[in-house]
Amino acid sequence: MKNKAKKVWIDLDNSPHIPFFNPIINELKNKGYDVFISVRDYAQAIGLANYYNFKYTRLGSHYGKNKWLKTIGVFVRTLQMLPILFREKPDLAMSHGSRSQFLFASLTGIRSVVATDYEHSAEFPLLKPTLGIVPEALPDTFLKKYFKHVAKFPGIKEDVYIQNLKPDASLMEYLKISTEEILVSVRPPASMAHYHTEKSEKLFKKTMKHVLDNAETRVVLLPRTKEQGEEIREEWKEYFESGKVIIPDKVLDGLNLIWFSDLVISGGGTMIREAAALNVPAFSIFGGKIGAVDEYLQNSGRLKLIENEQDIFESVKLQKREKPTDNERKTSPALDKIIEEVIKLLETEPRKNQN
Repeated sequence: MKNKAKKVWIDLDNSPHIPFFNPIINELKNKGYDVFISVRDYAQAIGLANYYNFKYTRLGSHYGKNKWLKTIGVFVRTLQMLPILFREKPDLAMSHGSRSQFLFASLTGIRSVVATDYEHSAEFPLLKPTLGIVPEALPDTFLKKYFKHVAKFPGIKEDVYIQNLKPDASLMEYLKISTEEILVSVRPPASMAHYHTEKSEKLFKKTMKHVLDNAETRVVLLPRTKEQGEEIREEWKEYFESGKVIIPDKVLDGLNLIWFSDLVISGGGTMIREAAALNVPAFSIFGGKIGAVDEYLQNSGRLKLIENEQDIFESVKLQKREKPTDNERKTSPALDKIIEEVIKLLETEPRKNQN
């Protein structure tokens, strides 16, 4: 009699996690494992899950900027996970820093895999996942503090999935942007995140002015939430009315947008690292604590960390770039390493009291 396939529960609680986990989900399924997916209704997570045709359970939402409400939200969402335990009976819980799933797995004894690429994010100080999966650039001092066991993968998390990009020039027609215009893709700072700073907001406004003062630029703005988009639309109203700034009315393939961009500006996070991975000029206006991955990218010349107004004028060059004809990435050593470590854990019998 054939053994029942082991089940991996993947929790996606923010937009960047969807493209990251897409190839992981496909690889696990191809190797015969069952995958159950839950998605938090926050930012563009639901829209992206639909874009990738995921079959998922919608689970929880975001509780806003207030840190106490956010904490309550973590525990409420943790309780909402109870039916998953009894209905799905997962063998392994996996996420990219989902606090609710990690807490739930720790309390119920499910083995957990937590991926992360930013060492300054807030964690549960007394709980550690079964396995941490991180880029090689993260410092060992952080890893020893937050993880029982660690597997490192080469490069950055965006290397896991950028080989899947197939450039599609119809995007430019949809956005009504000509090949003569300088396309600048902009992602504002994460104003609802615990690591948000006033410095990020100031750099965002000064950088926007620098870009918009140039007659040849067009800006595609990708707000992190609907509310943030409305606030920015009101503040820069004349540029939206003239069409110089666009907020797309549907979910786009972010990698494809970056591919056709002449430069990318972001308040940190995944989009700026995707640009760096694709060798598109990338400028971070993140004003918080700089992570080891961003330092690694800056040291390798693929990312410029904007510290002040002088950096904006000296470094953010508004010019066309020569774009390759196709995506040269065909394989992903980072993906291979992650799949190897997850399967190794799945096929190892859990020890008593191991979560």
